[in-house]
Amino acid sequence: MSQTANSLTSLALRKFTKNFWGVLSLIYIVICGCIALFAYILSPDSSQNANQMHLSIHSRGPGFTVSMLTIPSSIEKESFTISSLFFGTHNNDTEVPITSYLIEDGAIIYTPYAGDDIEGISKRLEMKEGVDVSAFAKAHITSRKFLLGTDKYGRDLLSRMFVGARISFSIGFVAVFISLLIGLFMGSLAGYFGGKVDAVIMWIINVTWSIPTLLLVIAITLALGKGFWQVFIAVGLTMWVEVARVVRGQVMGVKQMQYVTAARALGYTHGRIIIRHILPNIMAPLIVISAANFAGAILIESGLSFLGIGAQPPTPSWGAMIKDHYSYIILGKPYLAVIPGLAIMLLVMAFMLVGNALRDALDVKS
Repeated sequence: MSQTANSLTSLALRKFTKNFWGVLSLIYIVICGCIALFAYILSPDSSQNANQMHLSIHSRGPGFTVSMLTIPSSIEKESFTISSLFFGTHNNDTEVPITSYLIEDGAIIYTPYAGDDIEGISKRLEMKEGVDVSAFAKAHITSRKFLLGTDKYGRDLLSRMFVGARISFSIGFVAVFISLLIGLFMGSLAGYFGGKVDAVIMWIINVTWSIPTLLLVIAITLALGKGFWQVFIAVGLTMWVEVARVVRGQVMGVKQMQYVTAARALGYTHGRIIIRHILPNIMAPLIVISAANFAGAILIESGLSFLGIGAQPPTPSWGAMIKDHYSYIILGKPYLAVIPGLAIMLLVMAFMLVGNALRDALDVKS
């Protein structure tokens, strides 16, 4: 039995690897997942939520370069920890974009950046006694390049995109987990026992199915409150219906098989029959539907963030980034909304292509 399962798994894997778009999409998903996991390591702005603002350089285009003066804070910097790799660091230093500077009488005279054609007012930064001004300037004045430009608050758009990828992957994993947990339980009971149990569960499924998904998510979010985890739970609670319907149909077909009849004859409990004998044989369609639900969860979260009831500022979210900058489409800077929108589209399309490839690979008829 195990040899047969292994051979079927190997056959499905070979069929999947022959699907060019499926493999390419899986590689893209893995890359995006690694970026999301190590966002603060890869981001130019490693502060929490990549929220370092520089209003004087807001809405600058991709490739914008400026000199940045960092004025150290009197607050002692936090030591390096593992958590800072995954949750960012508290940046108490003051960063000032400048156009020019000079060293004079033990002080730094700098001109803050005010615009391409605007000359800023020069300011003087006095050094403490005994501080080497030249060494200080060399260490604390650096050239900063913003590969994707800056948003309307002067934050690094690339860093916000990297950290925002975490929201999309988190919502996908949590929503799929909750939907599988509830959907497997409800669908298994309905399909296995039938009768009144099936009628009650199908009534619940049909009532939930009749409510528009976005409206139900909004209602649950408003009931639980705005926030990070509330959105995850709300999306997961609306995606279990489709899983339950698929599981119910699969269980109704599998429970008539001879090995299930043999398990009943041996006196196995209903729970053991469902968990050990039925569910392992219906995992193929669940894998496919999970990929589709992952993509659907990303779209729902983006829509909620666009409406302002998703992840709350300053937490970066691709949907919220579109909301903040959609007006810039007619102001000559469409990239501020197009970049996060393109990221959402590519990630959703990748999951859909992987789902289609898995469906073809796991189809025993082909």
